[in-house]
Amino acid sequence: MAESTGSGAAQADFDVAVLSDAGTERPDNEDACGYFIESPQAALFMVADGIGGYEGGEIASRMAVDLTIEAYRESPPAWGAAKRLQRAVQRANIEIHNRAIVVPELRRMGTTLIAAVVEGGRLSAAHVGDSRLYLARGGCLSQITKDHTAVAERVRMGLMSAARARNHPERSMLSRSLGRELIVSVDRLSMPLVQGDRVLLCSDGLYNVLEDGEIEHLLRPGDAAAICKALIETANARGSGDNLTVAVFIMHGATPFAADVAGTGWREWLGRIFGRRR
Repeated sequence: MAESTGSGAAQADFDVAVLSDAGTERPDNEDACGYFIESPQAALFMVADGIGGYEGGEIASRMAVDLTIEAYRESPPAWGAAKRLQRAVQRANIEIHNRAIVVPELRRMGTTLIAAVVEGGRLSAAHVGDSRLYLARGGCLSQITKDHTAVAERVRMGLMSAARARNHPERSMLSRSLGRELIVSVDRLSMPLVQGDRVLLCSDGLYNVLEDGEIEHLLRPGDAAAICKALIETANARGSGDNLTVAVFIMHGATPFAADVAGTGWREWLGRIFGRRR
């Protein structure tokens, strides 16, 4: 297993950790992950899953993580977390795209990216591809992001069942990825967190072998680093045929949003934010 490097802050209101592993069947790892702790109230963390063959996939995912962190750190805090993250992801996309143009061996490279910032208890995220963001709250797990695949789109349109999609041979064929086009369409979301919330970012190697109930159970005990290790070890025990990468964020501190979230069922509340129940 390879834990990505990051910077820390003392007495933070949260706990965050990331971990990546090649899995049980692949000799190489095309996934990448990373985090940046800006202050005791603010952290950026992300997961990327490279495509385009080992060399291209590995380079694309690593560039996505490193460039997003670099651009975020260099941006003015006055912009706010959501704008800083959006600009950082677009910069990473352009640089990956340009690298693929000038290096013929990398012309097919691309990557997924799910990146999230929590600042003052509010989560902002940017998403391209089929790596996912989950929220665990009150014993329930909700997938917040939408997969950018043709199969997932058929499920959303009611043309295919979720059960069939889970084992469909084309389930990992992306309709959108970082680096393939000069300008990429990035899904953006923003939501308040409350004390005790646990946020999971992961590549498809994890959720393709673990059910939602299993993931939620593994997110309950321990600190973020221990949870990352447990998630990957459990997926490897199932014989995951893909690389495995996770990032876990735990909201320890109280946030200003508890009353807003408590006023209604949290699944109903999520539905109001995203336009549908999850």
